Amino acid sequence: MSVLLPQELFNNAFAQVHQTSLPNGLASLTIEHARCQAKVSLYGGQVLSWKPNGHRDIFWLSDTAIFEQGKAIRGGIPLCWPWFGAHPDSNTAGNHGFARGQTWQVCDISSNESSVDITLSLQGNNMHSLFPYAFKLTQVLSFGASFKQSLTMVNLSEQDAHYTGALHSYFSVSNPENITVSKLDEAPFDDKLTGEHCAPQPLLNGVGPVDRVYYSDQKMQIVDTQWQRTIEVSADNTQQWVFWNPGIAIANGMADIHEAGEQEFVCLEAANTQQQLLARGKAVTVSQVIKVIANTE
Repeated sequence: MSVLLPQELFNNAFAQVHQTSLPNGLASLTIEHARCQAKVSLYGGQVLSWKPNGHRDIFWLSDTAIFEQGKAIRGGIPLCWPWFGAHPDSNTAGNHGFARGQTWQVCDISSNESSVDITLSLQGNNMHSLFPYAFKLTQVLSFGASFKQSLTMVNLSEQDAHYTGALHSYFSVSNPENITVSKLDEAPFDDKLTGEHCAPQPLLNGVGPVDRVYYSDQKMQIVDTQWQRTIEVSADNTQQWVFWNPGIAIANGMADIHEAGEQEFVCLEAANTQQQLLARGKAVTVSQVIKVIANTE
């Protein structure tokens, strides 16, 4: 298969953006800014990498991630929409909806001394029998010393719709055993491994298997004592945080997690896991802001 040469899409005094290729000809954006480097897959509209100056990559991407139409990319920030997890009305629909398996369009690129902003969109009608509506998604990604992601959903149909979803962030860590997320200790949660609803209790670290839906919209901090950094995540218009690491046994059965890859990340996902109204003709926006702070002794 021929490899497409990088195509310059944007260039000014602060940033350069090129369209480049992933395996199997999938298109991506490679972003160079005075404050960071980043990469986005247009397949799935999925952030793959964000590396602010002076820091390791904030997001984890599997060495054995599958870049192929019809497959989800393991790592970065997959978009779960218009449903999160398994669909409540179907055991065969596949997890996390269809937005992460579609090719998004580049609508706008701009940059100033603080950030480079990429606007992507996905529009469709009756793309799945479980979501037979006309819609438009607009995603704005702002890369700089901090990162902001917003997802605006517009219902273009004549009927009300409902959705669940998440910004499924894979955060790169030194090892899950070295991290804490203390604010999760204050929130009740659903344990998806046991099926139990649990009162608040300490989360000692991020070692899997762990799969919990926390009922909180507070700002979270992933403190990594080995890498001496804190990843701060705040979200708007989401009601839960999903915390996930598959653990060794489950990860060993997943071809798109490289060997010992589960020891390199935790997922902390801004989510609406319960049905939300997307009224006819109306728009809803969810967003997150991510910052990285160097820990000091």
